[in-house]
Amino acid sequence: MTNSHHQPITKTADLAALCQRLAQHPHIAIDTELMRETTYYSKICLIQLASKDEAAAVDPLAEGLDLTPFFDLLQNEHVLKVFHAGRQDLEILVRMTGTLPKPSYDSQIAAMVCGFGDQVGYDKLVKGFLDIAIDKGSRFTDWSQRPLSEKQIRYALDDVIYLERIYPIMAERIAKAKRSHWLDEEMSVLQDLSIYEFAPDKAWQKIKHKGGKPVTLNRLKHLAAWREREAQRRDVPKTRLIKDDSLVAIANANPSNAQSLGKVRGFPGGSGGKLIPEVLSVLNQDFYKCSQTFAISTK
Repeated sequence: MTNSHHQPITKTADLAALCQRLAQHPHIAIDTELMRETTYYSKICLIQLASKDEAAAVDPLAEGLDLTPFFDLLQNEHVLKVFHAGRQDLEILVRMTGTLPKPSYDSQIAAMVCGFGDQVGYDKLVKGFLDIAIDKGSRFTDWSQRPLSEKQIRYALDDVIYLERIYPIMAERIAKAKRSHWLDEEMSVLQDLSIYEFAPDKAWQKIKHKGGKPVTLNRLKHLAAWREREAQRRDVPKTRLIKDDSLVAIANANPSNAQSLGKVRGFPGGSGGKLIPEVLSVLNQDFYKCSQTFAISTK
């Protein structure tokens, strides 16, 4: 039976001891609680870890806590790290460490191989494998607030406790069905570091727009790249700078001065907006400088 620690780990020595114990197991479950409402990059607010013997939460916001023992565990190739829908978890871990945990396993991908369908939710996975209905009451918790209640910690730990139990059942089912090679192909995608990189030059592809001439799309491409870099630099959500609709409108209108730019619907601050010089610089310099060499691809 898994022993749960209802007080988050806040001391480096305690974290080191936990990671040493976890390293004795062939697999562990990992989950994180993230916040991104007010920042560009996700903020990691809680780390949950579980073996078949114990489950614990780690408080990465605790003053003086050194996460090195956890990072070392992520690179321990003798321990399989099991995530569920781990793309966001892996993204922030790559940003923190510069590399991917290895080896790793995603139960959402494995569930697809088991016949659960594409992108199955964690609650359905737990119900399907363990016949347990999980409590969703703390799903929308602000995980950055302190202190966290025992109920919140228990909710967070359930995610890894059940995930650790599910993994061996799932792995056996896939092996018996002789579908392991299918899983290896799907899982290999998550091991590509490039998918976790923030590529400003591709940001425009995520913006909804109705076609447009190549010259207009070129403007949108450079505007979106500028916004992405600026949001990264300030660590704020990109739509807090300029919303997508306004960016598309600017690309279509191609304003040449502050007055016309300020009239674009939704442009922050109107003709007196602080972003006007930068946006005009993109339109008047970066775009024209690159327009002859950049080939639009809508794929």
